[in-house]
Amino acid sequence: MKYFFTLVILFSSIFSIADNTSAYIKKYRKIAIKEMRNYRIPASITLAQAILESGSGQSKLAKKGRNHFGIKCTSDWNGRSILADDDKKDECFRKYRKAKHSFRDHSEFLANKKRYAFLFELDKRDYKGWANGLKKAGYATNPNYPTLLINLIEKYDLEKYDKRGARRMIRKEERLETRK
Repeated sequence: MKYFFTLVILFSSIFSIADNTSAYIKKYRKIAIKEMRNYRIPASITLAQAILESGSGQSKLAKKGRNHFGIKCTSDWNGRSILADDDKKDECFRKYRKAKHSFRDHSEFLANKKRYAFLFELDKRDYKGWANGLKKAGYATNPNYPTLLINLIEKYDLEKYDKRGARRMIRKEERLETRK
């Protein structure tokens, strides 16, 4: 009986995480598509990074600082900040008024850093190339970072947001949902 309750708790937490992630995707997919149109970063990559870095919006940085990518303060940062533990205790992270500002800052971060320039030569539908390229450029220290991103993209079918007509597809989905 004890094992039964443990299994029930385990499965309910797994489904809760999946539900959080699906809701997160639904909430931020339009922003990711807009960023893709403006900066040529695949929406699937933006969403997968945001899911991974923010725990589908459940991390302290996402909740209190609306920072969905774990972007730290830099010497040129003039905005608000939030302290959180990362590699060191109480590191300075950027704090945003709205989540969409975090997504824009992430796009500008990638677009304006020389070390990521080669990524913009890739097709915006090449999420695997982008995932591996981010690792190659030093975006993350985790050696499994590309695999984590690719797994999220494929598990949640995020690559569909990289395709032409993605905004139309979302509008169609929304119309179908309102009819239910």
